[in-house]
Amino acid sequence: MWCLCCLYSGEPQNPVELKANSWIQSSLCYLLSFFGLGYQDTDINNFISTLGFTSADYYSKLLENVVLSLVTELSRSHRCNSQQSISSRVTSMSFLCIPLITLPDVTPLLESLLSYYDDGSKEVLHSLFLERVNEAILEEKISLPKSVVMQLWLRHLPSLEKAVLKYIKKLITSQPSSVQEMVCLIKGSLLYQATCHPAIFRTTDEILKNVLLETDGAPEVMIVMQVFTQCFVQAYYESNEQCKFPLKAYFPHHPHSLVMALLKQPSDLTGHGLHQHLKCIAEILKTVEARGIRSCDDLFDTWFLFVHFGEWADTAAEQLLVSPAESSDAFLWLLAFYYNPSNENQQRTETMVEARSVYDQLIVLSKASAISITDLQTIFNSKINVRQPGTKQLLMHLIISFLLFTHNGNTISREFANLAVRDNNIAEITGLLIRLSNRISQLGVRYQRILALANDLLQKLKCGL
Repeated sequence: MWCLCCLYSGEPQNPVELKANSWIQSSLCYLLSFFGLGYQDTDINNFISTLGFTSADYYSKLLENVVLSLVTELSRSHRCNSQQSISSRVTSMSFLCIPLITLPDVTPLLESLLSYYDDGSKEVLHSLFLERVNEAILEEKISLPKSVVMQLWLRHLPSLEKAVLKYIKKLITSQPSSVQEMVCLIKGSLLYQATCHPAIFRTTDEILKNVLLETDGAPEVMIVMQVFTQCFVQAYYESNEQCKFPLKAYFPHHPHSLVMALLKQPSDLTGHGLHQHLKCIAEILKTVEARGIRSCDDLFDTWFLFVHFGEWADTAAEQLLVSPAESSDAFLWLLAFYYNPSNENQQRTETMVEARSVYDQLIVLSKASAISITDLQTIFNSKINVRQPGTKQLLMHLIISFLLFTHNGNTISREFANLAVRDNNIAEITGLLIRLSNRISQLGVRYQRILALANDLLQKLKCGL
């Protein structure tokens, strides 16, 4: 049986390997049945016929009974004195199950194995078994309860990492047309359901952080992370579970005051209260930065937390254009921190100077009696040679907010979309519009006109691709 398992191909590449896998699977089912019941009778087929069964029906029922027997054995194993021999048997059992993973009759045994723990420090289940079960789950070849999948990912980090990376790739390559569509994809996934456990949430978060670093803060990765966080927060507050984990378990290394400030919904605040909350977030971030100025890791972790809740950066940009006030310095600082967290070589200071310059010009345009696309193009072209990528993204964020949230901006927004298509700035602007339209959709009826405009601009840009 062990040799047959070694011959089984986890990823068959041709019809011959597929046929070999099928034969190995059938042979193992046959052997497992007799192994479980201990039959050695060479005339067993005559016995089966006498009972009135076909061989296929008999072996299927026999396999079902053997699986039930093994499940019962696992559930009683903790009462056994010889724990070492039991652990060795469980390891062998898990390896022998590898070719049978996709058989429905074996599912109860998979669930029992994945829920089994002994008292030792080493993993008792065969690593190849854990890998193959994970692959079968991700490829939707088997369906296991959420609690069992969580056990798999908690006990086998490579499986969780593979699930997260595949999931991120799926969300990015599927190119959802809206955040709402992405939300549906997220909420329909096992990974989303499993992140209710703090250990899985933190590991998933760490993997997302590494992906963000490797892609130099790619906007598509940031929006996946932000929407995933929104879904998690919503599920956390809507959960009625009595034994709910405290929020500190999910964000253990960040100041509680910052976490709680970011967890508030911008749509729940208005006017002066919203301005004060934005200023409060800016002050907390500045304080954290001042305390951790000697550690780049601490600064990055603080920025990474802020990026999770990117709607606060979007809100700051909106408020700068909707209600210019004495808070503009704090709001511009939030945007500068979001797009350029490091102030090494005065990078963020330079970003603030450029942002202030563009912002002041946009305010002048918003108050003019009438403007043309040339006016906005002049501002845009004056900053075309800005070196810092983060600064360019911030300036574009301000310009798009101007187009959406001011009357004069509305009048030239469609002309700007045509320019974006011509200058090949579609990808960056589309990602920003998708994110902003999601936030606008949460602001109620009085923002419906702005939402319609954002969606119209998105359609124009997509037609230009």
